[in-house]
Amino acid sequence: MFLPGFNVSSCSVPPYLYSCLFSKPFHLSINLSLNNKDKAFIANPSTGSKANSANTRSVNGGEAINGDQTALQKHVAFFDRNKDGLIYPWETFEGFRAIGCGIPLSVAAAIFINGVLSWQSRPGKFPSLLFPIEIRNIHRTKHGSDSGVYDTEGRFVPAKFEEIFHKHAPSSSNALTSKELSQMLKSNRIPKNYYGWLAAWGEWTILYYLCKDKDGFLHKETIRSAYDGSLFEKMEKERRSSHKAK
Repeated sequence: MFLPGFNVSSCSVPPYLYSCLFSKPFHLSINLSLNNKDKAFIANPSTGSKANSANTRSVNGGEAINGDQTALQKHVAFFDRNKDGLIYPWETFEGFRAIGCGIPLSVAAAIFINGVLSWQSRPGKFPSLLFPIEIRNIHRTKHGSDSGVYDTEGRFVPAKFEEIFHKHAPSSSNALTSKELSQMLKSNRIPKNYYGWLAAWGEWTILYYLCKDKDGFLHKETIRSAYDGSLFEKMEKERRSSHKAK
C-alpha cells in the first residue's frame, strides 16, 4: 500500500532483490526538442479521445494497435498475447516478462491483476476459474485515486494528461522525478480508497523503475505512450534486439 510520506527514491533496495524484481531496467532516450511546426493545437482537450492518446508534443498519439479501440483498451491489449480479446493470467505473466519484469513480480502481477479485474470485466457472467479479463469491458475495471487521464469509457483525456505536469512537475515541464511522482500519487488519493491507492502506486512504481532515465526522470513522452500501450511494444522490441546482439 502507498503510505503517507513514502518516496520511491528514498527506498534502499538490495541489489539482489532489485535484480529479482526487474530483470533489466529499461532506459528510454527521447528527444524532446520542438520547433514551431511541431506545435499543434488539440481540439476539446477536456474531452476523451477514443483514438490514440494525444498531447501537444504528439498530436496523433502512439502507434495504433487497433483503431477501433479506446486508449485504455490499447493499454491492455499488449497483454493479450494471442489477440483473442481475453487476457489470461499466463498472458499477463508473459507480458510483464516481455517488458523486463522479473519472475516474482510477473507472477504477483498476474495473480493480483487477473484476480481483481476478471470479475469486474465480465458483468453478469459466472466467475471463471481461468480468470480471463475481457478487453472490451476494461473500462469497468477503472479504479479510483487515479490521474483521470482515462475517462469512464476508457478514452484518453488530453487536458488531464497535461495537468499531471502542470501540477506536479516544477523541476521540468516534461518529466517527473521520484519525489514529484510520490506527491502526485498522494494528491490523487480518494479517502479510504485503499485498493485505488495500491493499484496506482503499483502501476506508477513499475513504470518509473523500468523507464526512468539515467538522471532519474520519467519523461512525458514515455508516460503518454504507456497510456496507449505503444510503450510496451517498444520495450519488447528493444529487449529482443538487445538479446539478439549478445
